[in-house]
Amino acid sequence: MCCFSRRVEFVKDTSIFARRSGQRLQLLVYSMKVGAPEDLAMILPIPVAAGTREDDVGFINLEKYPDFFADLATGFPGRTLSAPADAAAPPPRALLKVENVGRFAASFVPTVADFSRLDPRFRLPQEAWKSLGLYAKYGFAVFQLKKGAGRIHPMAFAFPTARPDYLYFPTVHIHDGEVHPQAEFDHSLYCQPGQSGLHSVVAWDETPWPAKTFLNIAKAPGLVVPDEHVLRLQLSGVLTNLDTWLRVA
Repeated sequence: MCCFSRRVEFVKDTSIFARRSGQRLQLLVYSMKVGAPEDLAMILPIPVAAGTREDDVGFINLEKYPDFFADLATGFPGRTLSAPADAAAPPPRALLKVENVGRFAASFVPTVADFSRLDPRFRLPQEAWKSLGLYAKYGFAVFQLKKGAGRIHPMAFAFPTARPDYLYFPTVHIHDGEVHPQAEFDHSLYCQPGQSGLHSVVAWDETPWPAKTFLNIAKAPGLVVPDEHVLRLQLSGVLTNLDTWLRVA
């Protein structure tokens, strides 16, 4: 799910890369074009393992590799896929850590309740979460963006996943504070599922070459497996407004 704390004028050309790292971590890279009339936050719910702490999610700076997804796309020559009261007030809570990750600041919010520890400009209204029971046990990667229009350089992080047998792609849209049954998709999903996940990707396109032949591995250390191929699924048009899961075990 991708949602914003303030109104956006447009969101398009979204790209997401996912890969499992070890037994418990998932890597996620996210980029899109967005138009925002004011400073705001992009919020990505992530299915973190129970007990995940604030420091357990690691952000990765890709400011020096803005072409990560453009390079990924070159691995797919000429082919595309479409898918269809009076009580005493509690003591103030410590503010969440904010990290500078390239051209934006990022925080990991362990639970919905922890949004109170963020600057109000970068929160969703508490009422907005009441209709999102599915995400009650999720954590949240929050990226503070400056106003303006254009492509956001890739945002990358690793998190302890609650479902290590799946790769998670946050594709649900919340751009106006509501979850609609259907939404306009303009997404390219990329992954390296490993040998155990190949049975799940029959509908995905595959590069004819390993990642090291079309990606600058030195600029994305640890994000991709250099000697493995990359797979892609393109989601375009009006589709059911759901997150995307891919079984890899």
